[in-house]
Amino acid sequence: MITHLLFDHDGVLVDTEHWYFEATREALARLNITMTFDDYKEHLVDGNSNWVAARVQGVTDADINTARGWRDERYHYYLQREDIDIPGVSDVLDELSQQFQMAVITTSKRRDFELIHRQRTLLENMAFVLCREDYNLAKPHAEPYETGLGRFGIGPDNAIVIEDSKRGIAAAEAAGIRTIKVHNEFVAHQQAASDFAIQSLKELPELLGHINQDDT
Repeated sequence: MITHLLFDHDGVLVDTEHWYFEATREALARLNITMTFDDYKEHLVDGNSNWVAARVQGVTDADINTARGWRDERYHYYLQREDIDIPGVSDVLDELSQQFQMAVITTSKRRDFELIHRQRTLLENMAFVLCREDYNLAKPHAEPYETGLGRFGIGPDNAIVIEDSKRGIAAAEAAGIRTIKVHNEFVAHQQAASDFAIQSLKELPELLGHINQDDT
């Protein structure tokens, strides 16, 4: 029976991914490197760095580090000025909190995460949040979700992961946890297989009810 929900963050609870792409594209352009959306999508799947092309073309590590710092600041600029809310998410979390314990397991850096939630209340029903600094190996490795299970003190059969990306779903599967894929147009090209799929987080309460009914 599902008693605990482990949520991915970017693309599931907030709509940030476009702005991270845009900030990265602009930063690479400052190094005279052109990155298309197709390039970026490929890197999301294979995990290769967006900065490989810069090194291949002879850009120094010092200049790449400077560009990355600029990218981070540009991303923060977008996070504070663009609409990244996903309609209905807060209401869904409030409803689910009446029946499930919940946590966020994200690859976001804590600085970015805290900036996003500085004036939002989405985390009020979360038992804890694990950011990139809270584990050693990132998704698609199992460690992030295994760490979440350990924090709750539960086994994988009592949890389900809500993800949108192929790497995130792979991480959950590696930890032995069932997955629900939420449609996200930004990563829809990845064709990630999951145990269940929904078009919107608004469908999650009903789906979980069916899953737990089938489990009993």
